[in-house]
Amino acid sequence: MSKLNSQAVMDLMEEIFRAFAQTVRYGVRLVQRMSPPALLGAALILAFILTILPLAMVLFAFFLVLKIAVGACVVGGRRQRRRQEHQQ
Repeated sequence: MSKLNSQAVMDLMEEIFRAFAQTVRYGVRLVQRMSPPALLGAALILAFILTILPLAMVLFAFFLVLKIAVGACVVGGRRQRRRQEHQQ
């Protein structure tokens, strides 16, 4: 495998920039061709993806951690009771 030099890194960065710029131009042309109802639908879907979906994911993670914490407390309590029963 060849060593990376500064020219190779610059070529890679330029290629990434060109691909990103081409994608942005394609998106702008697509939005310009959209009808108003389609544009409204796309805006609503984008708003859903950017706001509601992350909120749902955060709430899911919060309740998952809460469930694990409660489960750990219950299992810990049962272990303590078993130890006390075996000691008696």
